[in-house]
Parts: sequence; structure tokens; C-alpha cells
Amino acid sequence: MRITNIKAYGFWAGFRNVCLVKVETDEGFYGWGESGLSGREKAVMGAVEHFREFLIGKNPTNINALWQEIYRSQYFEGGRVLAAAIAAVDIALHDLVAKSLNIPVYQLLGGKQRDRIPLFATTVAPMGPELVDDVLRLKNEGWQVIRTTTGQLGDAEKPELFDPRKSINQAATWLTKARAALGPEITLGIDYHHRLSVPETVSFIQRMPVGTIDFIEEPIRNESPTAYQALRKMCDIPLAIGEELTDKWDFAPYTETGLTNFGRVDICNAGGFTESMKIAALCELHYIDMMPHNPLSPICAAASIHYCAAIPNMAWLELPPYDGDLTDYDRYFVNRPEVINNAFNVSNLPGLGIDVNEDEIKDLTFKYWEAPRLFKSDGSYTNW
Repeated sequence: MRITNIKAYGFWAGFRNVCLVKVETDEGFYGWGESGLSGREKAVMGAVEHFREFLIGKNPTNINALWQEIYRSQYFEGGRVLAAAIAAVDIALHDLVAKSLNIPVYQLLGGKQRDRIPLFATTVAPMGPELVDDVLRLKNEGWQVIRTTTGQLGDAEKPELFDPRKSINQAATWLTKARAALGPEITLGIDYHHRLSVPETVSFIQRMPVGTIDFIEEPIRNESPTAYQALRKMCDIPLAIGEELTDKWDFAPYTETGLTNFGRVDICNAGGFTESMKIAALCELHYIDMMPHNPLSPICAAASIHYCAAIPNMAWLELPPYDGDLTDYDRYFVNRPEVINNAFNVSNLPGLGIDVNEDEIKDLTFKYWEAPRLFKSDGSYTNW
């Protein structure tokens, strides 16, 4: 069996662009993968075109060898664009090879260790009475793990003001009220979307009673492990880090020095199954459970399900999108994963267990989209 073609599709689907990759072979087997570099899909598609030139004619079953060749062949290894492109190809190769063997992808990864993948739900309610109402709604729906956001999502059409000090005061106040309303049995966390500094994060944590939140996700950016080391010394809240990390080398400083407590790996950004399995093993070495990032299309969800099924150190998988509504994807994806009792069941179908209606997507248009722009009160740009 030989690779005959690799196609990259970038198209607008409802509320975001989707970047899919299809690998085809001379025996008729094919596989689908996805890139998670939202907002820079064209760059990923260009990288996939480069990979296509030397992958055609190769044996798709040599997945690990192909990963190494793709990663090392451009000399300037690594980086988010290349890692996301590698991820899409790698996921597609696993889907393809598993289909050719008539087995689910998790069998290629060593078999499944669980039948159901526990999920966490996210509320995007603003910090106020609405937050308390929404977390109680989620609790009543049976969710045991609830994540909040900052309550300020931003607007892609116009810049908005973000005041970190005002935000941490509001968040601490209303998370305290949310915990009081929820009681102690629900796991409660917040994603601060790397909008804070080290002292701002510490100030935020100190404003809440002990036990208010069970984790804080990426309060600061991850470029500097030493910044997280400083935060770790002053912070007694478990940290969830990793959705922007792209390989085992990126993860190593965060696992080997105890900087993260939950591994927020994104399989569509961190080199696909091949690299993400190594990251899970690296985390397992330090008793860190995985909490994968899963914000994309049903291809990402399906890949994440197989990944979570195969690893021993699993906490929860993110439910996409935040409102759980995936019905817009029904015309593009066949047999997409569905939430049953607040979990994903592990598919036993060959490959990823999902397919793409290629005729529906091939003529869809790409929409240039930028993430919301946030500015501080002094006019300076800050992180979204």
C-alpha cells in the first residue's frame, strides 16, 4: 500500500474555520485528520502541501518513521505551524491504517483502557448572578466537573477593554458564590486563557477561600517555564497547562519540575497520536493525568476519544463546543461522536469511527478570521 495523494481542506463551518487533511492510497483506503491551529489555517495547509511532495509513494503503515521524516526533514524543526500540520497527517495515517486492518484506532495505540470518556462542561456565563445560575444548571444536568471562563469572550468584530485587576476581583467574588451554591462535591475550575501575570494570578487565588476552585487553567502564557516556577511557589491550586505546547520537549519542563497537575494536550496541535502518546507517557511518569484540549470539529473529538481510551492517566476530556451543540456539523461529518450521559462512548468501528462528506466540503469557502482583540485601559494590547 502506498500514499497517492494528500489533500488539505480549509473551510468555514458555522462559527469557525475547520482545517482537515485527507490521506489517500492506491488500495482505496483513506484517512482523515485535523489541524488545531485556529486562525492560521492557511499556514498549516501550505505546510501540508510541502509534506505531500515527499510523502507520495511512501508506505502509510510506517507511521512512526514518517513522523520522524516529516519532523526532521525541514532542518528547522518544530514550531506550532509545523506541529499542527504533522498532527493532521499523523491522525489521518492512524485512521487510514486502522481502516485497512478493520480495527479501531485505539487498537493501534495498544488497546482501550476504558469504555467511556468522562467529559467536563464549560460555562461562558459572565461573572455575576448568571454564573451561579449556569453552574447550577450544569449540576442539575449531571455534570460533575465544571469549568468557567473569565466571562469575557471578546468580539472578533471590534476591540474590547480587559482590566485584569477588575477581572480577578469579579472572578474571585463570583466563584466563591458559585462554590457556595454548588456545594463541595462538584469539581470547579477556571480557564484564565493566559490573560494574567504571575502577581495577578497570586492575587486572584488569595482572594478566595481555600477549596473554592479545584484547578486554574493557563493563567499566564507558557513561553517561560521559569515564570510558572515562580507562580508554583506562591500558588497552592492545581494548574492545568499544555494546550499551546506542541511536543514532548515543550512539555518536559512542565512535567519534570512539577509545574502542571493536568496535561492539557491538544492532539491536533501536538503532533497527532504519535507525539501525544509520548506526552501522556511523560506525564504518567510524574503522576499527571491528562485533560485534553478538544475545541475543534468532530474529527478532533473522535481522535481525542481514541487517545483517551488508550492512555492510563486520564482525567477528563473537554466537551466541544461550550454549549455542547454540534448539529451544524451533521451535513459535513458522518457518524460524529455524541454525548451520552455526560460522556463519550468509545467507538468500536474501524479507524476513527467517523467519516467526512467530501462532496459537501470541497467547494466551501475559507473565511479569514482573527481572534478577538483585547486592550488594557492604557491602550496596550493584551492576550485574548
